[in-house]
Amino acid sequence: MYHVMIIDDEPIIVEGISKLVPWEKYECRVTGTAYSGKEGLEAIRERKPDIIFTDIAMPGLDGLKMIAALKSEFSDMQISILTGYRDFDYCQEAVRLGVTRFLLKPSKIQEIEEALAVMVDNLKKRNIVRRESGEEESTAGSFIVKNALQYMEEHYNEKLTLGMVADKTYVSQWHLSKLLNKQEGKNFSEILNQIRIQRAKELLKDMSLRIADISELVGFTDVAHFSRVFKKNEGISANEYRNTRL
Repeated sequence: MYHVMIIDDEPIIVEGISKLVPWEKYECRVTGTAYSGKEGLEAIRERKPDIIFTDIAMPGLDGLKMIAALKSEFSDMQISILTGYRDFDYCQEAVRLGVTRFLLKPSKIQEIEEALAVMVDNLKKRNIVRRESGEEESTAGSFIVKNALQYMEEHYNEKLTLGMVADKTYVSQWHLSKLLNKQEGKNFSEILNQIRIQRAKELLKDMSLRIADISELVGFTDVAHFSRVFKKNEGISANEYRNTRL
């Protein structure tokens, strides 16, 4: 039996799909439900279902980031989206990330069954799907890294941690660390320091700013640490950079 999870912040939809779809006909059973994106992600990671029907327009949830996270971590997992969000570009991106079906609410039971049949068929051809899923997994991983880097670029001057960025991209710290190393060739701290030092080099042009001011502005709490990182990245001190490169 294939395990199914249904996630939607409208209980009537979760209960309706759970009760009205003839799951046994497709060798499936519903083994989990959730009523929020956060609850759903926690349940998915705990139970690792084969098939998911999920809304992507729930409060506090970025649907595309969630899909990318799931397909990156669980490439064989089959996902169909239930949504009232009628945007063709969004739909295309979801499919590119590995979504099987994009079902607009209100969905007919026949449409849900058709999506279920396709997902079950994909699972039965698991070996073929696994060979093809490498592309989806790579696409999802690239999507996650792009969003992680964007978040770091926008929040570099805060007390950022790997865990904070992982939460924003819906993946575990371990998985995000693996993706960053694989795609960027650097770990989280190295990338963050690189972003901060690049910004510091721009601020050094402002002669009214002291080195200590710049250190704080780019997110370092200790000017000595900033100085060490700057010299390691640039080969010279911040003062030398200001005096010789600007």
